Amino acid sequence: MNMYELLEKNIKRNPKTVFLVRENITFEELPKYVRARATTLAKAGIKPGDTVGLLSHNLPEFVFSLFAIWYLGARVLLLDTNLTSVEYDNMTELTDCKFVVAEKSFFYKTKNFKFIDIQAPDTETDESLKPYKIKDSDIATLSFTSGSTGTPKIVPLTHKNLVSCSESLESLNIFLRPGEMLYAFLPLYHVFGFAVGFLAPLHFGMGMLLQSTINPNAILQDFAKYKPHVIPAVPKLWEIFRKKIIDGVREKKKWWLVSFIMNHQKTLRAIGLGKLVDKVLNQIRAVFGGRARCLVAGGAATKPEVEKFYTQLGMDFVQGYGMTETVGPICCSKPVKKRVPFAFGAPLGDCCCEIRNADENGIGMLWVKGNQVFGGYLNNDAANKECFDKNGFFCTGDLVSIDKNGEYHFAGRKKQVIVLDSGKNVYPDELEGLFIEIPGVKNVAVFEHEVKGKTVSYGVFSVEPDMTMERLSAEIAQKNKKVASYKWVTHFAMTTDDLPVTSTQKVKHHVVRKYLMDGKYQEKDI
Repeated sequence: MNMYELLEKNIKRNPKTVFLVRENITFEELPKYVRARATTLAKAGIKPGDTVGLLSHNLPEFVFSLFAIWYLGARVLLLDTNLTSVEYDNMTELTDCKFVVAEKSFFYKTKNFKFIDIQAPDTETDESLKPYKIKDSDIATLSFTSGSTGTPKIVPLTHKNLVSCSESLESLNIFLRPGEMLYAFLPLYHVFGFAVGFLAPLHFGMGMLLQSTINPNAILQDFAKYKPHVIPAVPKLWEIFRKKIIDGVREKKKWWLVSFIMNHQKTLRAIGLGKLVDKVLNQIRAVFGGRARCLVAGGAATKPEVEKFYTQLGMDFVQGYGMTETVGPICCSKPVKKRVPFAFGAPLGDCCCEIRNADENGIGMLWVKGNQVFGGYLNNDAANKECFDKNGFFCTGDLVSIDKNGEYHFAGRKKQVIVLDSGKNVYPDELEGLFIEIPGVKNVAVFEHEVKGKTVSYGVFSVEPDMTMERLSAEIAQKNKKVASYKWVTHFAMTTDDLPVTSTQKVKHHVVRKYLMDGKYQEKDI
């Protein structure tokens, strides 16, 4: 089936369940909004086979537009709200996208496509307009994964990929339950937010509480008012919440008591002090509204002490692993008695995982295959030949091992992808391609580095003898403006020496990083 047919199926299963919580729209009411939006988009000129960009925060109109584009037989180009006009122009040109449904704040002058206001009211519904008969092999969404300038990789996901991901989530029915509420503040244009914040509520018949901001005060107000049951977030946010909770308890000089109760709650319950334990833990759980029982982490590795903290509070802490190429989660936590730290779970649904070329520690490359794994990058035969084998297995580029519980552990990346604390990915190739254009720069290496406890994109520049730190800093700042702000290199080092390279002239990033840590290069912040 296609995605609109999946919606119709779930409407029959959960007609009276509220799907969009803040707007109080039930599953059975959703189609009238979708048909009205489809009428508006059809009048604007959108037709079957078109690529339509979607550029918006988590608004109800995002959901209406998503289904409406599919209703018309078109495909959705999911656009990150943090990019620049240069990047949007490049992405729409490469995908032949002539329409972008967006918030007015993103509008700018461009000859590449036509903007459509996502929040403009739909004034009529064409009752003769019927859902287009989309095949499950047709492309549903397009996403950019390895940078959006230069030579990017474009991931086309079919309706079969998306529906298969939805069905694979059934494995999580111990954690996700029909009729409950999921807090959807992770951006829906990102695969983690799309899979967990959109596909999961759709599949399980849950309510999704959309939030378009990551403002902590707004989030805490939502927790208090709506009391969600399931909350997905990136690990960094779980770390922040944990620190705020602990700091707040310490201010009241009660952390010694709370930590004692958390660490010894089983013994305390056994001797009849269960009510005391519940009273203390309930006060802390109240931060999340009081009903939160399942927290979901993805996008980066979670520290063991963070997972332990929330499980001691009596909440399920679910971790997952996935990629844009796999529609998000292909592995998720298993309900085991004792999880091994840093485990990101076991395969979901029909997904098959293999570890190849493992070393003496059992660490090897993760290859995956399944109905939710994409069929190849758009118009990129070279990349597809490199990452797929003859049996259809896809190479993730990630090094993993497996534990006694059958759960996988992340061990590193084949390529130098930078994962920020927010969970966002930064691709060094894209930035290096920009910076190498700076006059006087001979070579550059961009890699993941820690500065004052924060993971950043760090650059080391090999320059001509007449280059100054001030001039280089200004040039880097100028190049930064061509990409999203989270990708910016604001910490860098300079050297007049050549950077160490391989026989094929590829920079040895790990050697450069070692030299940096050894103090071989002159450092500066922008």
